[in-house]
Amino acid sequence: MARELADQLVEQLRDAGVRRIYGIVGDSLNPIVDAVRRTGGSARGGIDWVHVRHEEAAAFAAGAEAQLTGELAVCAGSCGPGNLHLINGLFDANRSGAPVLAIASHIPSKQIGSGYFQETHPDRLFTECSVYSELVSTAEQAPRVFNSAIQHAVALRGVAVVTLPGDIASLEAAAPTPARRRFLPGTVLPDPACVRELAAAINAADKVAIFAGAGVQGAHGDVIRLAETLNAPIGHTLRGKDFIQYDNPYDIGMTGLLGYGAAAEGIEDADLLLLLGTDFPYDQFLPSTRTAQVDRAAEKLGRRTDVEIPVHGDVKPTLQALQPLLEPKRSRAFLDQMLKKHDKLMNKAVGAYTRKVEKVKPIHPEYAASLLDQVAAPDAVFTADTGMCNVWSARYINPLGTRRLIGSYLHGSMANALPQAIGAQLAFPGRQVVSVSGDGGLSMLLGELLTVAAYRLPVNVVVFNNSTLGMVKLEMLVDGLPDFGVDVPTVDYAAIAAAMGFHAVRVEDPRDIEKAYRTAFAHPGPALVELITDPNALSIPPKVTGAQVFGFATAMSKIVLNKGAGEAVSMARSNLRNLPRR
Repeated sequence: MARELADQLVEQLRDAGVRRIYGIVGDSLNPIVDAVRRTGGSARGGIDWVHVRHEEAAAFAAGAEAQLTGELAVCAGSCGPGNLHLINGLFDANRSGAPVLAIASHIPSKQIGSGYFQETHPDRLFTECSVYSELVSTAEQAPRVFNSAIQHAVALRGVAVVTLPGDIASLEAAAPTPARRRFLPGTVLPDPACVRELAAAINAADKVAIFAGAGVQGAHGDVIRLAETLNAPIGHTLRGKDFIQYDNPYDIGMTGLLGYGAAAEGIEDADLLLLLGTDFPYDQFLPSTRTAQVDRAAEKLGRRTDVEIPVHGDVKPTLQALQPLLEPKRSRAFLDQMLKKHDKLMNKAVGAYTRKVEKVKPIHPEYAASLLDQVAAPDAVFTADTGMCNVWSARYINPLGTRRLIGSYLHGSMANALPQAIGAQLAFPGRQVVSVSGDGGLSMLLGELLTVAAYRLPVNVVVFNNSTLGMVKLEMLVDGLPDFGVDVPTVDYAAIAAAMGFHAVRVEDPRDIEKAYRTAFAHPGPALVELITDPNALSIPPKVTGAQVFGFATAMSKIVLNKGAGEAVSMARSNLRNLPRR
C-alpha cells in the first residue's frame, strides 16, 4: 500500500526525537494531524498531538520545551490565520535560541497567488523570525526540505518554518527519506593570540569585574575560579541568573531595569569589564569602562558597547586557556567593597518588602515571591510573565543550580508564562512547574487554562493580581506621564479556574500565602493560587538616574493635579522602602 507524504514527514520528525506537536487542527493541516494519529501517540512510540487553544500558545510551549531540553520541538498551524497566530511565539523562540520547527500549512497549491480564501505567504512572513523558511511545492521535494529544516533548527539553535500546502501533504510519498545522523554540538575554541591579549589586559588592571550571561551555561566552575583568581565581583543578566548565581560567593546581583544589588556599580567602577557569554541589549546600563568580551557568536562582539578586546570562543574553553596565563590579584578591596554594597542593598532595598509585612494588605508582591522561593521544590521549573512578574521572580527566586527560570527575556512578550509552563510540564512530567503569571498576561491567553485542565497537567499557576499593568505604569512614570489606560477590571481568576476543574484559591491575607502554596503544590492536578497584590508596588531599578527621578517627580505632580494627592501618597508609601540606599 502506498504511503502518504504526511506519514513520511511525521516519521522524519519522530526519527529526529520529536515527542509531541503543539497546535490546533484544521483543514489544510488535517493530513499531518491524521498522520500523527496513526503513530499511536508517545505511549506506543509515536508522537502526541497537544491541542492548545491558541496557536501563539503552541509556539510558546514548543519554545519552552526546546529551551529546557535543548532538543527539537514542533508546533503547527493551519493555513492563513492559523499559522499567523504562531508568529509571536516563534519570534520569542528564535531570539531565545530554541530549536523549534514550525509547520505552516497552506492553501491548495494551485490556488497560491490568486488571492484565495485565507491566502497568506508564510514562507515570506516568517523569514524575520527564523533561521530557515521554505515552501514545499512537490512530494519529491518535501523530505529534503523537512530534513534541512531539522538540521537548521538544531544546528543554528533557532526556528525553522516549513510551509506545506494541504494537497501536497495528501499526495503519495515520492522520494526516499534522506539519511540523517544526530550530532553533538561542537565547541568554539578561541584564537591563542586573543587569549594572550586578554590575559595581558587582565594582568594590567587593578580592578576587574565580570558580567555573565546565558553563555556561561556549563562553565560555572570556570567562572568562579576566574573570579577567585582575580578577586573579581560577578554581576549577571537575567538569562544568566540560572547558570551563575548559585554557589557563588562573588555574586553582586543583576543590572538593568529589572536588576538588584550592586551589579550596576560593580561593573561601572572596574578598570576592566569582562563580558562573558552575554548579548545584554540595554547599552544604557553598560559603562564606558575598558571592556573585553567573550562569545561563541562573533557577530555579537562589540555590538552593544565598545569592546577593546573581542574574543571569539565558547566561555568554558576560553577561560580554561586563559587561567594559566593569569597573575592572581592580591588585593580584595574592590571585591569586598562591592560585596558589602551588595549586602546592604539586598537587605535594605530588595529585602525591605519581605520583612514585617505578614499582616499588610494588599499583599506585597515581593513577600509573596520570597515565600514562593522558600516553598517551591529544589528542582522546580519557573516560567515568568513579562512585566512585574519578571522583576519579582528575578529578585526573589533562587536558581540553586537545580531549578530553571525562563521567560520572554529577549522578545518581551506578554502572556508567555502559562503556555511556556505547558511545554515545560510535558517535557518534564516529574518536576514541579510554576507559572508566575500577572493578571494582564494570564487574561491575554486565559483559554490555555483549558489546555492545562484538558490534559490534567499538574501545572501550578501563581497569579499576581494587582488589577493593573504594573510595568507599563512604571514606564509612564519614568517618562513623566501620569498612568493612564493601565487599570483593568477586578477579576476573580480563582473562580474561573475552579470552574475549569482546577484546585484554586484566592488569597487576600498575606498570612494565608504559605498554606495556599503548599496545598496547591501537593495537589496532583492543575492548581491556581491567586494573590491580590498591591497595585502601587513598582520596580525601582538599582541605579536611579536624574532623568528617572525627574520623570517620577513630574508624573507625581500630574497625578496630584489630575487624581488628587491620595493616590500619589499611596504610591509613595508603597515604594519608598524599595529605593536603593547608598
